[in-house]
Amino acid sequence: MSKKPVKATLTTAMIEEQTAAFLKSGGTIEYVDKGKSGQLSLTGSKQINLRTDK
Repeated sequence: MSKKPVKATLTTAMIEEQTAAFLKSGGTIEYVDKGKSGQLSLTGSKQINLRTDK
């Protein structure tokens, strides 16, 4: 039997440490309003028509 790979566990302290290092290096955090995506869409919306009759 093969062993399952062990997942790395992030702790709150590790996340806070990484965030502090990111901010110290000049990084910035953007706050995105609830219900909006933080990703920019470079292509238009992809609409498909599931109806077979035209």
